[in-house]
This record gives sequence, structure tokens and C-alpha cells, in this order.
Amino acid sequence: MVNQLETVTVGRIERPFGVRGEVKVLSLSDVPGRLEGLTRVSLLAANGKTLETGVTHVRRAGTRFILGLSAFSTPEEAGLWRGGLIRTVRGSVPELPAGQYYECDLVGLDVRTEAGESLGVVEAIWELPGNSVVVLRNGTKEVLIPAAKEFVVAVDLVARIMTVRLIDGLDD
Repeated sequence: MVNQLETVTVGRIERPFGVRGEVKVLSLSDVPGRLEGLTRVSLLAANGKTLETGVTHVRRAGTRFILGLSAFSTPEEAGLWRGGLIRTVRGSVPELPAGQYYECDLVGLDVRTEAGESLGVVEAIWELPGNSVVVLRNGTKEVLIPAAKEFVVAVDLVARIMTVRLIDGLDD
């Protein structure tokens, strides 16, 4: 496909669906019709493995989507990509001011402390009434970090790294 700066994360594979290798997908896009228009995607597994594949069909299933991907023909093949991110070509988007980022650019970033300790990968951004929260995943451990300058000290989209400052008890 293209490099990561030219792509956007549009969904996360939740689980296999049915017996033909389809997958149930949570949309991570706020662009209406983004998933329905997909023809080709790049998958990024939690272990870093990537796969480019065609999209054979997309249908809505409540608040989720069912995708047929040409790379999968069995639920076992699809199951290997559970939790994987679905990325596609970005398209044109307005440039943001310095220090502001599109949510899709942050999902999938490696997160490290200022000391260089790995905390996991950005899984989602939650918009809460008080402020936004960055959701990190490291295996089965989930860490929530306020999306504020006091905690998120640097974002390097080229290196795909977010640097955070932890306070006592934040990562427990």
C-alpha cells in the first residue's frame, strides 16, 4: 500500500464472523460511509505483522460492520487478526495546528514514558465530559492517560511514538 503517514486507521477487528472468514469490525472513523467505500486495506496486527488485502463486501450490523476480506476464507484465518487495526489511504484532510492531531493518527502509536519504558499501544481516544483520555493496551493490561499536555509530552508521528509523563499510581 503506502507508508503509515499516508494512511488512516478506520477500524479494529473485534472477532471472526460466520464460517466464510468475515470479520466483525468496530469503526474508528468519524467520516460517514468510510467503511462502506473500502476496496483495499492494510491490516496491522497487535504483534506488528501487516497484511494487504482486498475488501470483498461491507455491511452494517447494528453499530458494527461485517467485512469480507479476500485474504480470509475461514474463521480460523480471520481469528488470527482479532484486535488488528484496519488502515486505508488517508485522502485529503485539512492540516491541523501544531500540537493537535487526528485521532486516527494516534491509534496504533507506541507509548513510552519519558524514561523510555514501553507502556503499550494507543488503542482508542475516549471523549469524556471533562477531557479526552488516551486508552493504552499492553497485552491484557489497559492504562488510561488524560490527553493533556501535562501527561502527553510529545507525539512523533514519523517514529510512531507518543511520550507520556506518569504520576504515581497512573499506570497501576
